Amino acid sequence: MAVPKRRTSKTRKRTRQAQQKIGAPNLSKCSLCGAPKAPHILCPNCKSYKGKKIVEDKKEEKEKD
Repeated sequence: MAVPKRRTSKTRKRTRQAQQKIGAPNLSKCSLCGAPKAPHILCPNCKSYKGKKIVEDKKEEKEKD
């Protein structure tokens, strides 16, 4: 089993751990409603993708019937 020859200093350990932080998620604006959304994902507010409405609202479907 491998055993370290020297003790890892606090500075070296903390420098290595500093790279493991979690960054803020990247957000972009929806082209139709302007709400913040994750890129390459369906807009949770207006259900559109790349400027096209993908999912119709349930209320609108009931009104059509």
